[in-house]
Amino acid sequence: MKTKLEIAAEALGDLAQRHFPVASLTTYKVGGTAALFCRVDELSTLRKVSAVSQELSVEMVVIGRGSNSLFCDAEFEGVVVQLGEFAQHVDVPTSSENSRVIAGSGVALPVLARRTAAVGLRGFEWAVGVPGTIGGAIKMNAGGHGSDIAGSLVSTRIFSSRTGELHEIETSDLGLRFRGSSLPDDAVVIDAVFELVWGDSSDALEVIDEIVKWRRENQPGGQNAGSVFVNPVPGEVAAGELIDRCGLRGFRIGTAEVSLKHANFIQADPGGRASDVIAVMDHVKKVVQQECGYDLRSEVRLIGSKQETA
Repeated sequence: MKTKLEIAAEALGDLAQRHFPVASLTTYKVGGTAALFCRVDELSTLRKVSAVSQELSVEMVVIGRGSNSLFCDAEFEGVVVQLGEFAQHVDVPTSSENSRVIAGSGVALPVLARRTAAVGLRGFEWAVGVPGTIGGAIKMNAGGHGSDIAGSLVSTRIFSSRTGELHEIETSDLGLRFRGSSLPDDAVVIDAVFELVWGDSSDALEVIDEIVKWRRENQPGGQNAGSVFVNPVPGEVAAGELIDRCGLRGFRIGTAEVSLKHANFIQADPGGRASDVIAVMDHVKKVVQQECGYDLRSEVRLIGSKQETA
């Protein structure tokens, strides 16, 4: 008897690649494969993949640049979808009579930050140092340097992978909060509208340069997902400071360690294991809870079974 994944593979035909190394699509660069992988270049294709997944009760996960995703070492027994060309568009106004920008969910935040700054639109400079895409940024209300997505987002078009419906939702109905939203797992961001402010492009580009310089000086490069834990009390208690207080900077398990440069980053070695990253996360969370009394919440989306094999 054929498995659900085999039936799904047949139904999707050339749209799906089997046993795809999805870890290569994440910033951690560690982890396993996906039983099925689809890069979709049209909304109609996304509808088809979603319909097949729903009909066969096969889990479907949508990723952008994989900057907040970690696939476990074992193969993910589902469908991983990456949005292609139809989610890469950027519409930047050329007249001061209009200050609204439309961007597809697959557009990288640094790209949109630089595109808008270059024409003199202000309010999105903060995003130049955030490695994610518009879609993921909306779902988690990404932010930094004193601002966030909620600060300029007007509305977003959401596709439901469960129902196949497409709706435009205003920001006030998204339940945006510090590093989170009320959007369900089946909500796939298609594109979004942002309201920015016209200003001087040289000033905007100067801010971008300052942010890039600060991040290079204070945050590590290499294989990581950026900040791992949400600050428990925004503006008052930082996760990195708590981790430092517990003496965990440089703590290592196997192929993963707490960054020596920034304690809220966990680095993975080239050729490393997702299970080691997870083990470091769990240890940090446990120690901070015991010594500081804060229950840290992870920003990293763990995809697949937590039961890692040695």
